[in-house]
Amino acid sequence: MFFILSKALLFLLSPFFWMALSLAIFFYTKRPKWKKRTKWFAIGIFVFFTNTVIFSEFCRLWEVPGKKTEEVKHHDIAIVLGGMFEYNSDVDNISIRRQGDRLFQAVTLYKTGKVDKLLISGDSGFITDRGLHEAKQVKEVLVSWGIPEQDIITEEKSINTHENAKETSKLLRTSYPHFDSFLLVTSGIHMKRALGCFERQGMECTPFSTDLYANQRRGYYWDQYFIPNVSNLVTWNKLFKEIVGYVTYDMVGYI
Repeated sequence: MFFILSKALLFLLSPFFWMALSLAIFFYTKRPKWKKRTKWFAIGIFVFFTNTVIFSEFCRLWEVPGKKTEEVKHHDIAIVLGGMFEYNSDVDNISIRRQGDRLFQAVTLYKTGKVDKLLISGDSGFITDRGLHEAKQVKEVLVSWGIPEQDIITEEKSINTHENAKETSKLLRTSYPHFDSFLLVTSGIHMKRALGCFERQGMECTPFSTDLYANQRRGYYWDQYFIPNVSNLVTWNKLFKEIVGYVTYDMVGYI
C-alpha cells in the first residue's frame, strides 16, 4: 500500500500535472478571471520548470556531488542499486535508462581495481509485473561481458530503497561477513535517501554518485539560461520524488 500511495503522490506533485490541470480549467471555464489566472499560471509553470539553470541550482542543494574514479579508495564491494533498466518484451531484453550510468561506473570501478566485487540490488520498481527482474538480468549481461560470475552478487527481493538496504545488509551479514568496506553506487539525486537507509541498517557506506544533474561549478552554456528544455519537467519530478521520499522515510523510521 505504501508503495502504491507513493506513486500516486508523485503524480500529484508533478509540474506537468499542474500545468495540464491549469490548461484544462482555462479551456473549460467560462469565467474570464479564471481564464486569465490559469493561463498565466500554466505559462509560469512551463517557464520555471523547463529552465535548465533553475533546475540545476535547486538540484545542487540536494544532490550528493560525484568524485573522480581515481580519487576512490579501494573497497571490498560496490553496491549498485537498481532502477537502471526497463524490460523490452519485443526483443526479450533489458533496456537501459539514464540511471544505467550506475552500472557503467560500477563496471569501471571494478575494471580499474577499485572494488573486488559487484552487488546488484533490486528486482523491479514497477507496481505491476512488466518482465523486469533487474538484478538477475543484469548479472546475466555482466557475465556475458566476461566478468566472472563469482564476482557478481545479486539481491533479488527488494522493490524500493528501504528494501535495497534491508535485504542487502542481511545478505552481506549472512553470506559475506568478511566484507567490511562498501562503496554505494547510485544516482546523485538518490544518494541522500539511499545512504540514510543503509546507515539505518548499520552499514557505513562510501557514496559514489552517478548520472549527476547539478552543475556544481556553475559552468552553464548560454542556451541553458534562455531556451526551455521540456525534459526538465521529468527531472523535477525525480527531485520531488527524492525530497518527499526522504521526508516520508524519516517519518516511518526507514532512515
